[in-house]
Amino acid sequence: MTSLLIVDDDETFCGVLSARLAKRGHEIKLAHNIQQAAIVAKDFEPEWVLVDLKMPGASGLELIPKLLAIDPKTRIVVLTGYASIATAVEAIKLGAIHYLTKPVSTDAIIAAFHKNEGDPKTPVEAETLSLDAAERDHILAVLERNHQNISATARELGLHRRTLQRKLDKMPMRER
Repeated sequence: MTSLLIVDDDETFCGVLSARLAKRGHEIKLAHNIQQAAIVAKDFEPEWVLVDLKMPGASGLELIPKLLAIDPKTRIVVLTGYASIATAVEAIKLGAIHYLTKPVSTDAIIAAFHKNEGDPKTPVEAETLSLDAAERDHILAVLERNHQNISATARELGLHRRTLQRKLDKMPMRER
């Protein structure tokens, strides 16, 4: 079981992602800002840390050296919806092992932690999530925000409860 700290100010995203990763056997802790992450990291000593780049206050980049000072073996992946070449380069220079852009699949996040070197065959084109995957992620985020209440989620999404239930039934169990 790998210990993983997720640092992101989006609590709904953290909830959905942590549930998915926990189902795959990872021990998860959450932090929603840089200060909280540093405290959790000292006590939890995670093997892996997934850091959001843009959060209120300090940038996720500022957390990277703090995490490595606690444990130089920590594998850090930066995740952002605001990707730029400059922040990607800085994240790697500071000690992150990978840099991913949202939206991203759970499989891609796990794969990033296992990468030890670059891949010269990486496609140059931007990878986009399929419409089905984007819909699934949105439904799961709203479901998490509504504490797994299907009726409340259906109302928020503007769907009939049975329609939402059918969509959820079609999703593979590991994604829910």
